[in-house]
Parts: sequence; C-alpha cells; structure tokens
Amino acid sequence: MSSQVGTLLNGRYRLDAQIGTGGMSTVYRAFDTVLERQVAIKLMHREIASDSDQLERFRREARAVAQLNHPHIVTVIDAGEDDNMPYIVFEYVEGETLKDRIRRYGRLPIQESIAYAIEIARALGVAHDRGIVHRDVKPQNVLVDEEGSAKVTDFGIARTLDQEGLTADGRVLGTTDYVSPEQALGHPVTGQSDLYSLGIVLFEMLTGDVPFKGDNQVAVAMKHVREQLPDVRIRRPEVSSALAAVLERATAKETEQRYPDDRALIAALEEVLAIETQRSGQSTGEATAVLRTLPASAQRRLPTRVIHPVRLIAALVVIAAVVVAVVLLLADNTHRGTQQRPVVNSAPAQGVKSVSLGQSRAHDFDPYGNDHHEHSRDVGRVLDGDPGTAWTTETYRGGFGTKPGVGIYIDAKPGVVGKRIEIRTTTTGWTGKIYVANSVDPNATNLDGWQDIGANIDATSKSIAVPLDTAGQKFRYYLIWIDKLPPSGQVGISEIVLFQPRG
Repeated sequence: MSSQVGTLLNGRYRLDAQIGTGGMSTVYRAFDTVLERQVAIKLMHREIASDSDQLERFRREARAVAQLNHPHIVTVIDAGEDDNMPYIVFEYVEGETLKDRIRRYGRLPIQESIAYAIEIARALGVAHDRGIVHRDVKPQNVLVDEEGSAKVTDFGIARTLDQEGLTADGRVLGTTDYVSPEQALGHPVTGQSDLYSLGIVLFEMLTGDVPFKGDNQVAVAMKHVREQLPDVRIRRPEVSSALAAVLERATAKETEQRYPDDRALIAALEEVLAIETQRSGQSTGEATAVLRTLPASAQRRLPTRVIHPVRLIAALVVIAAVVVAVVLLLADNTHRGTQQRPVVNSAPAQGVKSVSLGQSRAHDFDPYGNDHHEHSRDVGRVLDGDPGTAWTTETYRGGFGTKPGVGIYIDAKPGVVGKRIEIRTTTTGWTGKIYVANSVDPNATNLDGWQDIGANIDATSKSIAVPLDTAGQKFRYYLIWIDKLPPSGQVGISEIVLFQPRG
C-alpha cells in the first residue's frame, strides 16, 4: 500500500513516519493528539482488509496482546478502524530491534545475551500462561529500549491454543531462520515451539549469525527438522559448557527432550547467568538489571560487589571510618595515659531486606510539565547499582516557578510493604516527600491518586535514609517527589534502594 504519512486516523492519531512494513500491515510512528504523546500504529493494508481471514488474524492480535501486561511486552493502547483500514495502537519504544543490535555489534557479550533471553522468556511465559503462542519469535520482533531492556512485539500470527487454525493445513507461519521443527512440518505448535525459536535467537546473539543457511526458506526450514544445531562452542569457544547445555536442550528437535515450559527454561538461564557472572566477577549492561531479579538460589553464586555494589562501597567506607576513629582514639588515650575504651555507635538495619528491581522499573514523573517528561532516558540509572551514574531533573533557574515539583518513582510490582528508602544524591540542599500508590497514570496532570504517608526528605547529606510507614499495606509504586530545589536549580539521584520486611 502507499504511504499514509500525514493521515489523521479517526481525528486523533497523526501518522508521522513509516518505521516498518510486512505482508499484511505497515507500522508508523504516530502522535496521539488527545494525550499528546508518541505512539506506534500498525495499519492493515487496505487491499487485504477485505479478506475475512486476514482481518480476523489482525483483530485477534489486538485482542491477544491487549490481555498481556508485562514490562517486557510492548503494550497495546487502543485499536480501531478508519476508512475500512483496521489499526492497532501500541506504546512507542524508542530504541532498536535486537536484530539491529546484533548487526551493529556482531556477537553480543555472553552475559548480555543470557539476560535478553531471560527477559524474552519471561515475556513469553506471560503469554503462554494466557494460552497464547507467539509463533514468530525472532530478534526482529524484540525491541531494545533506550534503557537496554528487551520488549517482545508483533504477536501478528499469535493464536490461542484453544482456537481452530485460520490458515490452511500445513502452512508454515513464522520466519524459517528461527522456526521450530514441528512448526516447519505444519504440526500443532505449543509454547515449546516459541522456546525453540528463542534458543535459536540466543544462538545468534552468542555467535552473531543464525545456525542454518539455505537457498530458500523451505531449505532452511528442513534443516531445522533434520540437522543438528552447530556446536556453539566451536563458533565461540568462551561459551561455558553449562550455557551450551542449556542451548542444546532448548533447541532439541523432539519436544520430549526440550524444556517442558518457560519456567524450566527461565530457571536454567538464571542459573547459567549466575555461573557466567561468577566466572567473570563482574557484570555490565542489561545483565546487571537482570541479576537483581534472580531468585535467591541463583544469587548465592554472585559476588557481593556484583549484586549490591552500592552497599558494599558504603560498608567499606563505614569500616574504614571506624578503623580510623579507633586508631585515633587509641593514640589519644595512649598520649593521655588513660585506660578508656573506645565506644563505636552503629545502627544496622534489622528485620528488612532490599527489593530487587531492574532498571526498567524506574520512571520519571512530571505531571505539571508541558511534555510530562523529566530526563526519561536516564531514569534507569537510579537502579543500575552504579553510584557513578545518575538521573537528574532539568535545571530550573529561580526554582520550579508555577510547578509544585517533579519526581521519579519505582515500580515494586506486584507490591511490597515498604519500610525504608535509601537515596544517594549527587546534590544536597533539596527537600521532598515520598508518596505511594497502587496504580499510576503516566499522563496525569496532578498528584491525585498518590498517597502521602508522611515521609519527608531533607537532603542535608548525599546519603539519605527515609523510614516508611504504610500501616502494613502493600504498595506497588513509590514516588520520590522533589518540592524544593537547591541553589543550583537541579537535583541528581544516583541510587534508590527500597527495603521491605525480611521473611
């Protein structure tokens, strides 16, 4: 179909640029003139909209994905039809596809590859729990946002397991570079078929290329049926035997030998990520965010400096300060000839533990601003475990003016009883409050919906601990609201750590 750039769908969505096209639809970057935000719109080609089967597949995609709510799935916002052209409105993800990333870098770092596989598997798990099979898992259908987090998209050929197929028997749906053997043969597909395709994506991330090549798509599909996957360790010798074993099982030809479900694959990937991190002694990129979400059984393998770098640094500083104080006091006592013993006051945190949050769980909040954004690209820095990086407010000369403030909030999904928030700031002299909520409107124009729990922030130092009292109630969102700026007109926050009761 011809480009529809400039079209205003139903008087609301303005198509600004074409960003992708396929056999049945074209994807545009668009602008929602009602809520004043960028969105992505998948517009069905006019010439095939009259095909009832194709139209039903398109509508089914909207229904299927609208059921899914997960940080690693691109969210459906709206759906409709304009001039007999059906369309679906998605959140707009600024970034690149995983395929683009592989083309740009070639082989990805091993830990990063595993981290992306975990995020994709978690997203597929949510779909599988709803009885939805993606059927076209490939790096082209995984978006990597500006924070480095993966989001699965394009459920265009997805269908629920209890639906009758809407395509002719034996027709292969999906890209054959990643197609499972059963799908290539036209046999029924299940969630295990998606896991096979994910295994091929992991192989490509590790090696920089797909495992099978052929003269045509059918030839490639038959190689998935008949040929063993090339040994990943020959193409990349530094891959561990543990990771190679996970990859081999994920891509087993027979479903009986494959991981039975996404939970089993996720557990294996989490364990191997911990092993790889233990081997290297460090983590970078998206692996750092995923490491924080690992279960306790896997985290036990990790060096403390990897999983809790901020607290390790703080602990070392405290220990060093205590040692210096003791030495000085002993020296002073020796000089005076007294027998006084030094007293060290400490107040260790009792009965609480930190909440593990990935970088995608931080969000800026500027309800009173014109664009509703406050350096949104940098928000993940407050959860990256690196005190050398920070999110900052914009610079306001002479204070906020008519705005009462700005903030940043963290998503502790599905909800926790917050007991304390620790904030590391790069600036002092500002004040604020902590609010809580269980639902958030990202396009809010005020603080309605947020609950004041009487937790005040007074940034007189660069390390702040704020006790929380939620009356035993669980809350999902915790907002750090900045209501008074320092003389510089800007606040910087490098780390936020939320604590919940232990046990």
